[in-house]
Amino acid sequence: MLIDSHCHLHDRKFFGAEEAEKMLLRAAENDVRKIVCIGTDVDDSLAARDFTATHEGVFFTFGIHPNEVDGAEERERNLKALAEVDPVIFKDPRLVAIGEVGLDYHYENFNREAQIELFEKMLALAREHNLPVVFHVREAFDDFFEIIKKYPEVRGVVHSFTDSKKKLKRILIETDFYVGVNGLATYTTLPLPPLDRILLETDAPFLTPKPFRGIINESAYIRNIAEWLADKTQVEFDKIEGETTKNAEGLFNFSDSRLREA
Repeated sequence: MLIDSHCHLHDRKFFGAEEAEKMLLRAAENDVRKIVCIGTDVDDSLAARDFTATHEGVFFTFGIHPNEVDGAEERERNLKALAEVDPVIFKDPRLVAIGEVGLDYHYENFNREAQIELFEKMLALAREHNLPVVFHVREAFDDFFEIIKKYPEVRGVVHSFTDSKKKLKRILIETDFYVGVNGLATYTTLPLPPLDRILLETDAPFLTPKPFRGIINESAYIRNIAEWLADKTQVEFDKIEGETTKNAEGLFNFSDSRLREA
């Protein structure tokens, strides 16, 4: 079994309902048996929840992407929505993480203070509900490392790592976080974490791996990423499959324990 630990299959800006159903079938045909749909704001997180309600093996996260608070209107709208969210969502058995949340200083108009404020709110939420975190960090690792020191009990995965070997080394030494490996790795020279710290992800519809670049990404391509990783590291495919699945299951707790609690 393979797991797509990060995608946006529920988002109707990218995937029509009929196409999403076909993608789920293709994922199953490629042994991708569990899929995590990632929330990027409150409404999107609710859409992810609704999508998972009718699809076996599909789970969701609750999060607000850091760029969603860069503008004054966006910040007010998203913080208001966060304050008003029905807390029952955090009891949903298919909720497996808080995310994607973090810091993104890539764009010219980023609001550092607002992003940090939101990030700390989301980390507190993860701590309150004992949920792992899906981190989005881009060109902001110095602030990221300082902030997470205040939340030593938080578990998580650094989604789509795109920084230097030095930053990766800090993640591996200073935290217990996993690192998301996706299609980017198949056509760049990004540093790779060790296998015991890897989660496989697509970030579909983005970051389509080779040899499918130029078309929309989907969860079925997790198999291609795993095959590429096996070839790159000279590790048997079965070991890549087994270790990355174990990592994802350990972090997200897909077991039915939360079902019983709910």
